[in-house]
Amino acid sequence: MAKTIPNKNADYLKGVISLLPDLPGIYQYYDNTGMIIYIGKAKNLKKRVASYFTKTPENRKTAMLVRNIAEIRHMVVDSEEDALLLENNLIKKYQPRYNIRLRDDKTYPWLCIKNERYPRVIKTRQVIRDGSEYFGPFTSWLTVSTLMEFFRKLYRLRTCNHQLTEANIKREKFKLCLEYHIGNCKGPCENLISPEDYDKGIAEIRDILKGNISSVIGKLKNLMRQYAAEFRYEEAQMIKERIAALEKYQSKSTVVSNHITDVDVFSIDADDRSAVVNYLKIIRGAIVQTYSLEIKKQLDETQEDLLLQAIVEIRQKIYSNARKIIVPFNIDFVLRNVKFQVPRKGDKLKLLELSQRNARYFRLEKERQASGSQPLRHYERILARLKQDLRMKDLPVRIECFDNSNLQGSFPVAACVVFINGKPAKREYRHFNVKNVKGPDDFASMEEIISRRYRRQLDENQPLPQLIVIDGGKGQLSAATSALEKLGLRGDITIIGIAKRLEEIYFPGDQIPLYLDKKSESLKLIQQLRDEAHRFGITFHRQKRSSGFLVSELDEIAGIGPVTSRKLLTKFKSVKNLRQCSFEELCAETGAVKARLILQHFSNNPETGPEEETNLND
Repeated sequence: MAKTIPNKNADYLKGVISLLPDLPGIYQYYDNTGMIIYIGKAKNLKKRVASYFTKTPENRKTAMLVRNIAEIRHMVVDSEEDALLLENNLIKKYQPRYNIRLRDDKTYPWLCIKNERYPRVIKTRQVIRDGSEYFGPFTSWLTVSTLMEFFRKLYRLRTCNHQLTEANIKREKFKLCLEYHIGNCKGPCENLISPEDYDKGIAEIRDILKGNISSVIGKLKNLMRQYAAEFRYEEAQMIKERIAALEKYQSKSTVVSNHITDVDVFSIDADDRSAVVNYLKIIRGAIVQTYSLEIKKQLDETQEDLLLQAIVEIRQKIYSNARKIIVPFNIDFVLRNVKFQVPRKGDKLKLLELSQRNARYFRLEKERQASGSQPLRHYERILARLKQDLRMKDLPVRIECFDNSNLQGSFPVAACVVFINGKPAKREYRHFNVKNVKGPDDFASMEEIISRRYRRQLDENQPLPQLIVIDGGKGQLSAATSALEKLGLRGDITIIGIAKRLEEIYFPGDQIPLYLDKKSESLKLIQQLRDEAHRFGITFHRQKRSSGFLVSELDEIAGIGPVTSRKLLTKFKSVKNLRQCSFEELCAETGAVKARLILQHFSNNPETGPEEETNLND
């Protein structure tokens, strides 16, 4: 290793790496607290792990990972495929900080054939390893409900949860219910249908869910002819109706090509921060299932790495065993009994293009949902105007606004609100307690909060805003700018201050404010940010202040400890209520001695309320 390892444990880690084998496996990085921070796979463990320390990191987060490594552990496996599977399972189990995040919506519905005598078919959102068969996940609950209705009507499945064991049925433990009398059930609870005949319908349902509808129809046609030959015309007519229903259901499937057999199709649509992988399941030339998985990047992973992780995750989840996988680019990886194919023309290329469109639409839908209910283009127009008015380099997709609150230096707090695509992103809002500033110093408080906020964003590789709005004039803006300069962000992020009196917009180092049109959408958006930050900050400040006044006044009473204080506040809810209590009421809770101390304190300290702040920033 020619270069110096950027890590305080360099000498120890060199020794560990020198002992790694030249074999496939997985490696785990631990920090100095013993927590797993990264899990990776490798064809050659020694070469792969050594590369982290001999190459210059491609991004800041990789450099942070290398600096935080305190221990390296590994596990040798038989093949690179085994390493990929083990890596995938361990990442899901431990969720290390620096590994990609598979944003799997675990609320997707499934259809389940229960592992029981006279199996039920149910819809569920939880996969339980109890021997039952699960089919899905489906992206639409309506699709699942439609299938359930179709199966129940066609096969008259039981819906009760009785334990229909042979012993229970012989003991006549159960009676026929209304479902049987209205023709929705075949009465297995009283042995009116044998398990063998019941399971024939379950076998057909299983084939339908696997996409083998044509084979089910073929079997039913043979059975219909048999019944007709035996003059069992009523039963033949029932089979005919079932065939018609299945053919109608089959016609709704997207038939791609009669020449394409069972294949999986995967495509990926990625940007700098995340990726979407789309999956299509093709059975007998028809698309029977589609599924999309969102992945959050962590260490600038390649599209091949992301796609491989998603293929393993989705195939395990879907229980797919297709021997052919269509992908958008060559993958330098071997999966047992699986052939990767990159189509250049024909129906397979059309399938891949369809999957890529699905991935792109999934991303656009996620972006639309994140931006709120209004169309994104409406806010693009407003943000474009704001960019022009503030002479910005980039569109202000993410805006953060800060506000300080204190009462004569007591209980100093700050608030940060975040707007994405012009709409409040309330999950991103943050409160801050001012820790290092004594007394009523709004400028120093603002500098501390800005410094803490963006140092953490940088350390955790979180998104930075294109625009920062400071609720205050030139003084607070100057303090915030100073904090950005110390972090090396001056010039990378546009920052402005807004003063309340005339709604002036101040820029760093510019003595002349900008006055926007009072009716402009740009100013209205800035005012909305300012007002939201003030509301959010004041709410937090009042909660903190109220709690502080309660505790401080009870703490002033000599002989009254924290346990008694909590007991009294729990009982009487507030100090104001305590002041109105009689000696007998207090005596019942604390005893005579403490009751006299409390009443004496209140008599010497008449009730006075804290002065409400009128303008916390001026």
